[in-house]
Amino acid sequence: MSVLRKLVLATVIAAGSLPLSPQGVNAFELTGAWATTAEQCSKVFARKGRANQVNFTNFSGVYGGGFIAEANRLRGKYETCLIKSQKENDQTINLVVACASGIMLSNVQFFLKVLDDNSISREFPGMEGMEVTYHRCQI
Repeated sequence: MSVLRKLVLATVIAAGSLPLSPQGVNAFELTGAWATTAEQCSKVFARKGRANQVNFTNFSGVYGGGFIAEANRLRGKYETCLIKSQKENDQTINLVVACASGIMLSNVQFFLKVLDDNSISREFPGMEGMEVTYHRCQI
């Protein structure tokens, strides 16, 4: 087999191993700890336990709070939400989550706008000018 054929074959094999869905190619990586201000990350989150897992500090709400995004769920200090569906369009992420607090279950829709790799904004449709910005924490 000629060198050119080997190179073409290697290129075809490498291209075939790439994800075919557009969401897989351009998907925004939401996983991580997110606080309302980057400067407060160490006051909102801390690593705890044997697994050194990221969790909320005792007084995280005093410093603006935040959330932890994992593969299939979002966690707040007092609530855990299972991600039921996720759709991305350009710089917008639409999440539908099922949340369980200590006393009730509810479905919630999140509209997140990607500002950059480490900043997002939660928008509230129907409430002009209402949004909350979150920054990725390097914990």
